[in-house]
This record gives sequence, structure tokens and C-alpha cells, in this order.
Amino acid sequence: MHVTGTVPPPAPDQRETPAAPTPEPGTTRHARRFGLPVATALVMGNIIGGGIFLLPASVAPFGTISLLAFGVLTVGAITLALVFGRLAARDPRTGGPYVYARGAFGDFAGFLAAWAYWITTWVSNAALAVAAVGYLDVLIPVNDHRWTACLAALVLQWLPALANFAGTRYVGAVQLVSTVLKFAPLLLVAIGGLFFFDPDNLGPFNATGGSGIGAVSAAAAILLFSYLGVESAAVSAGEVKNPRRTVGRATVIGTCGAALVYLLGTLSVFGTVAHDRLVDSSAPFSDAVNAMFGGAWGGWAVAVAALVSMTGCLNGWTLLSAQTPYAAAKDGLFPAVFARKRRGVPTVGVGVTVVLASLLTVYNYTSGSAKIFEVLVLVTTFTAAVPYLLATAAQLFHLVSGQRERVNRARLVRDAVIASVAAAFSLWLVAGAGYAAVYQGVLFLFAGVLVYAVMAARRQRTPEGERSSG
Repeated sequence: MHVTGTVPPPAPDQRETPAAPTPEPGTTRHARRFGLPVATALVMGNIIGGGIFLLPASVAPFGTISLLAFGVLTVGAITLALVFGRLAARDPRTGGPYVYARGAFGDFAGFLAAWAYWITTWVSNAALAVAAVGYLDVLIPVNDHRWTACLAALVLQWLPALANFAGTRYVGAVQLVSTVLKFAPLLLVAIGGLFFFDPDNLGPFNATGGSGIGAVSAAAAILLFSYLGVESAAVSAGEVKNPRRTVGRATVIGTCGAALVYLLGTLSVFGTVAHDRLVDSSAPFSDAVNAMFGGAWGGWAVAVAALVSMTGCLNGWTLLSAQTPYAAAKDGLFPAVFARKRRGVPTVGVGVTVVLASLLTVYNYTSGSAKIFEVLVLVTTFTAAVPYLLATAAQLFHLVSGQRERVNRARLVRDAVIASVAAAFSLWLVAGAGYAAVYQGVLFLFAGVLVYAVMAARRQRTPEGERSSG
């Protein structure tokens, strides 16, 4: 049933817990619900994607203080994972932050979360494709010419989109295989690199020359990209078996596993590749393996694994990019065409997302920016912080407005502390994104306000009987 903008939501203590999702019309053998292994692989696969393979070089200019930023970021990511697990247990529907924000604060907050998250997904896809081109260049020289690199980035975006058009059955299979394969090079560098660790490669602690807090915040803003995906299982809750239990477990397990690999991997790269070389590297993990074993064979092997990993990450992010607009479209807050599904996948959302990501990729290559990846990453940092903040605010809302005589006091305090830390963490990320990223992100959000105005007007014209029907 659609909840219209003219009907106020029920009081918090009167809300019924949503029923478990029912199969979508048109479900076929190509659509299959995810169990705990695939849901965990979706989280880890989306978190450990292109980010970790390029970010050591992106944060090297800040110095080894970025390792401290990684530690702080890990704590914040785990608190977000716990918050999403709690919210998914309360409302296990597809949509994640959109569902939680709308349930707590109404249509506009829900739309804002959906719009910001949707921007995050397709901008992230563009950034991932750019990162993947850096590793493709290790195998085939594509970075020698700007248009060759642009074409390679476009191909890397469209291949996962085709897998999504085939159905969720194939999305899950690709995600599971790519998640397993990517751990070989990551563990090789994360663990093997410790045996080749040279402290002289670390460089200065704070290479910016400014304040330590500012350097940590700036490094964390870039590093957030490596943790995007913590909400993956929650966003796809409608496609998960037993979502009330599975989503929370998959989210926490996936985030903690990714955090361990991240911290060890980044430390090993810092200790095996000289700082002045790492700053200019386009494939830091390949450089690390070459430094460990000599020659180029190791770098080529890592490049192949990195491409597999990033393709798997693009596969998962492409699915997520369509899930939030799908949930919003079912409620009349996005155009109805986004609510169409085929083989378990919102195909229109997938198509629109890959087209927008492709246009953004072409624009960034034509602009001639030497820091395309960093620019895109900082924009997604701001746009991702918006639905994260709204989701944590929804959790605080439920905790404060609940009937206190029915809850465990100790658990209430614990959940409130976790949600407060996650909210503070989200605000900190907005500050660390920088003025330019916030400026561009706000423009994206304001464009969404115009879309909301049109959709709200259309819903206002819709007869009440149609708005409240299935």
C-alpha cells in the first residue's frame, strides 16, 4: 500500500512492523533470494572493490597519518553497520536508507535519502571504472591516450550492467566468484607484505604540513569511498532470505572482514613502495608485489585480480543503483518507470544509472583533470553522508520515541551510543569532503528538490483511490 503525502504517518508507538517481503510479480527462475553467504559477499564485494586497489596512492600525499584516518574510519563504518543491521531488523524492505528515512520523517526525507544515495551509486560507478583503467593499463597500455582510457572505462561499466539485465541469479553468482578471487592478491599483499616491510618507505607522518586533525579529516574523506557498500545488504533486503536476521549478520561480518583486509593491505603497501613513488602510482598493489618479488609477473597477476574485483564491485553497485529508485518509485516518489522489474532486477534503473555514469566518465576525461578518481570520490563522500545521516537519525528517532517500559534499558543506551557515534561520523565526513565537493554535491541535491516538486504535484493530482491501491 502506498503512503500518500496527504495522510500523516501513524504515531511511532502505533506503527506495525512491516511484513516480510513477498515475491515480486514476474519472478522467474532467473531471480533468486540471497542467503547469508551471498549477502555477506555482496557487502564485502561492494566494500572491497576498486577503492582499496587505488586508495593507498590517493592518501599517500597526506603521509602515514592516513593510517590513523583508516583506523578512525573503521570504527565509524562498524557503527554504521550496526545501525543498518538494527534498522533492517525493524523494516526489512528493499531500499535501505530511503525506507528508514521515509518511515521516520515522511516523504521528503525519504526522497532526499533516495536521491542522494542514487547519486552516490552512479558517481561511484564512474570512479570505480576510472580506478579499474589504472590496472588495465598494467596489462594493456590504455592510459597513453585519453580517449582510449575513456573507452576502456565505458566498457568496464557496461559489462556488469549486462550481467544485471540477465537477472539476480547471475548477479549473485558473479558477486560470489569475484569476491573469492579478489582475496588472493589482497591477502598476498596484506600478509606477505609484512615480511618485506621497510620503515624507510613510509615517508613523513604528516606530509601536508598543516594541522593533524585537518589531515586526518581530509584523508578520511577520500578513504570513505573504500567503505561505501556497508549498507548493501540493507538496500537489497527484499532480495535476501530471512532479512530480519540475515541482513544484520551479513552487514557486520562483511564490514569487519573488509576492515581487517584494508588496514593490513594499506600498511603493507606503505611499507613496500617508496613514498615518493607511491604518490604517483596508478596501480599501487601491483607496485607492491613487484617490489616484494621483483620483475613484472606479480604486478600483472595483481592487475588481473584487481580487474576481476572491480568488475564484481561494479556488478554489485549496479544492482544497488537500481534498488533505491525502485523502492521510491513504488511509493510514487520517483517516476513509475523505475518500479519495473525483469528477472528480479529493476532494469530501467540499471539502464539509467549506467548511462549517467557513462556521461560523467566522458565529461571527466574530456575535462582533462589529472585527479579524476579523487574528484569523483570526494563528491560521493558528501552524497553518501546524506543518507547515512538520515538513517542514523531514523534510528535515534525510534530509540527516543519508543515505549521505554517495553525495552531493555542497557540495550537502549548501547544502541543510542552506537547511533550517536554513527551520526557524528557522518557529519565529520561532510566536513572532510571539502568545499568543492560539498558545493558540487549540494547542486546535485538541489536538482533533486525540483524532481520532488514535480513528483509531489503529480501525486496530488492522482485520485485518492489510485494512490492508496496496491
